[in-house]
Amino acid sequence: MPIALTPPPVPKAKNLDSIKAQPRRRKIICFSDFDGTIFKQDTGHVLFDNHGCGTERREALDEQIKTGERSFRDVSEEMWGSLNVPFEDGFKVMERTLEIDPDFQRFHKYCLENNIPFNVISAGLKPVLRKVLDKWLGEEASSRIDIVANDAHISEDGSQWKPIWRHDTELGHDKARSITEARREAEEKCEDDADPLIVFIGDGVSDLPAAQEADVLFARRGLRLEEYCKEHNIPYIPFDTFADIQREIERIKEEDERKTGGKGRPAFFNPRANLWRRMSSSQNSVPRYVMSPTKEEQKFAWSEAINKLKVSTDVQAAAQNQNKSPMSAPAVQDHAALHHVQSAA
Repeated sequence: MPIALTPPPVPKAKNLDSIKAQPRRRKIICFSDFDGTIFKQDTGHVLFDNHGCGTERREALDEQIKTGERSFRDVSEEMWGSLNVPFEDGFKVMERTLEIDPDFQRFHKYCLENNIPFNVISAGLKPVLRKVLDKWLGEEASSRIDIVANDAHISEDGSQWKPIWRHDTELGHDKARSITEARREAEEKCEDDADPLIVFIGDGVSDLPAAQEADVLFARRGLRLEEYCKEHNIPYIPFDTFADIQREIERIKEEDERKTGGKGRPAFFNPRANLWRRMSSSQNSVPRYVMSPTKEEQKFAWSEAINKLKVSTDVQAAAQNQNKSPMSAPAVQDHAALHHVQSAA
């Protein structure tokens, strides 16, 4: 007698109407200054004050940069050249002196979990910055951070510290150029209808060239970059620790997904930086906005117009009444990254 076989159960067809489309995640890329931003102190200053030209001479040299008497690169070469200490011995004083932002490690973990590339962009020396990150974060976590900075030749006996400049300019490292290059690389990898969002985090006037190329600007509260933004009515988001930045980035992500669905240009964007945004390589990199820039984009196409751009006084007053930064006011949330800053040559 033949054996009766029970046919295997047929899987039920999925109801496509019941499947909700997953929201697209726009690519967010973070760039952060190092000295005074991730760490409260300046690594170079710690070395110069203890093993080089000393505090008094270093402050005098800093003043020459501020007055324009000498270029940043010229002064920096004198400062680094004044060092006479082996690398490891110099690092010991940094171990005793440097303080990391209390919430930076948590923020970096957040970036890793959310696939947000985090990059250090600095006018300092890459070997110094890498050593510091290795110590405070551990080598594995440190290796997940790309450092865009100047290289260096440091003799074994410490008698020669010579920067190898990233760019042949008076700044030595043109941060604006580095961010522009990173933006273009990201655009080529992104889908054509999903532009990346560039975030910059800084504390000082030397960060201005990089800040002008970002879509969203974070300035450490109470330091020179925030002062400059206030003086020139440049929209920015103040922060005390990286916990503030994490909270704001999460808000920006949610608002962008709600308004754009992760397509096109971000809800928060900088027309100045995006004006000549290139299309994907499949379309021969033709500038996307060349033919028909909007009025808003035209404002940011000309430096004089940019420098005259002001945030309305009534919005500023409303923000102050709410005891919030101008960037927290609902009236200007959509313009979080419509900022431009003058280059600090």
